[in-house]
Amino acid sequence: MGDEPGPTATGMPVGDLPVHGAVSANLATPEVALAIGAHPDDVEFGCGATLAKWAAAGCAIHHLVLTDGSKGTWDADADDAGLIATRRAEQLAAAQALGGGEVTFLGYTDGELESGTEERREVCRVIRQVRPDIVLGHDPWRRYRLHPDHRHAGWLATDGIVAARDPKFFTDLHLAPHRPIALLLWEADEPNHVEDARPGAAAKLGALLAHASQYRSTMGLDPDGEFDGYGIAEFRDHLWHQLAAHGALAGFEQGEAFHLLDEL
Repeated sequence: MGDEPGPTATGMPVGDLPVHGAVSANLATPEVALAIGAHPDDVEFGCGATLAKWAAAGCAIHHLVLTDGSKGTWDADADDAGLIATRRAEQLAAAQALGGGEVTFLGYTDGELESGTEERREVCRVIRQVRPDIVLGHDPWRRYRLHPDHRHAGWLATDGIVAARDPKFFTDLHLAPHRPIALLLWEADEPNHVEDARPGAAAKLGALLAHASQYRSTMGLDPDGEFDGYGIAEFRDHLWHQLAAHGALAGFEQGEAFHLLDEL
C-alpha cells in the first residue's frame, strides 16, 4: 500500500489477520461513503471491493487522498512532479474502476504527513462537506505499523470525525457539523466486522492494476519480466488468497475485514 514494501509469496501488503472471535457482517448500503487513504492506492488495497459493492448498489463514493505519493518509487532519480501527476491520474482511474466517485487530493508531502491541527481541520472540512454515512480509513492502533503516513492517516480519520461532529470545532469553516453512522478501519489490529467482497472483487483487482507506477515498489508485479517478480495472474491469486482469509472470518468466500466503530 502506498510506499510499503511489496507482498511476499504468502500474502498482500495488509498482512495476516489475527483472530478475535465472532464478527459482524455486511452493513446496510450507505447513501454516502468517504474513504480516507494516506497515499494513492491505499483505499483500493484497504476497502476497494467494499466500495465497488456499495457503488453498484447506488452509494455515492468519495475518496480523500492525503499525500501526493511523491515517494512511491524505488528510482531515486525519478522526477517528483511527474510522479505526482502520474499517481493522481492513476487514482482517478482507480476510482472509476470501483464504480466512480469524487476524489479529493489534499497534497501533503508523501512521507511527511502529520496528524496536527491544520491537517485535522482539512479532514473535518471534507467530512462536513461530503456528509458521509460511513467513513473508512487506516487503523491507527495497528501494532508494529512501520509507515508513519499510515499511522497519521488513521488518526486523521478518527480525529477528523470527532471534529466534524462537534459544533465547537473549526467554526471558521462555516460548515454544519456532521456525525457519521459508522467508521470502518482496514488493516484492523482487532477485526470485528467483515464485508462480503465477492461482488466487488473483480473491480478491486482492476482498481489496483490502475496503479501501474506501483507495480514494482508496492505490488511486486513484473508483467514484462524485467526483474524477479510475478505476473498479473499470480498477483490476482495472492489477492484472492487474501480476500478468502478475510472472508473466512464471517463464512464468506471472499471478504474485506475491518474494525467497526459504530458509536461515534
